[in-house]
Amino acid sequence: MTDPQLALSLGIVIRRAPSASRWAKWSWRAEAVLPGAGPADWAVLREEGEATLFHAATVPLELFRTDTEAYLTGLAAQTPTIGVVMRDAPEGATGPLDVVLATASPYDLQDYQDSGEEIVELVPMPAGLIALIRDFCAEHHVEETFKKRKRDRVAVELVEDGIGDPRIRQTSDVYRAPRRATVH
Repeated sequence: MTDPQLALSLGIVIRRAPSASRWAKWSWRAEAVLPGAGPADWAVLREEGEATLFHAATVPLELFRTDTEAYLTGLAAQTPTIGVVMRDAPEGATGPLDVVLATASPYDLQDYQDSGEEIVELVPMPAGLIALIRDFCAEHHVEETFKKRKRDRVAVELVEDGIGDPRIRQTSDVYRAPRRATVH
């Protein structure tokens, strides 16, 4: 992948609350992002009863000039969001989750959602971040013109390649499947 055109550190705020499920003690959810945040490793921000807000990690938000179409698609949503991708943390890690990625591209998020290995959360973008991404797109976006592909003018119906099975010697039914040879 090419170098990012713009990189901004983004703090990820995760909320731990008691789970409604009897199989899990805690529910973990990405709540907010902190643009320009410093490094963090599961620092407690606030405790509200049994719920706790953590500044779990700071990851780079990278913007590429070739992905402006995806950013514009994300900004066109009713509530523009940042996608946060997390995985279960390996043994011995500080927190229960490992924050892998934060992205403004809904297209990148689809790839992570397809695997089912990661936890993908959508966090509302702060107004300043919306303005930054909108300005980035205004500066770098190049509208691609649609080019309709023209078909070749070859008469393909005249060629009978692949019709029937060459192992059948009869010409009466070229679509018939071959029979298994019987052993006597």
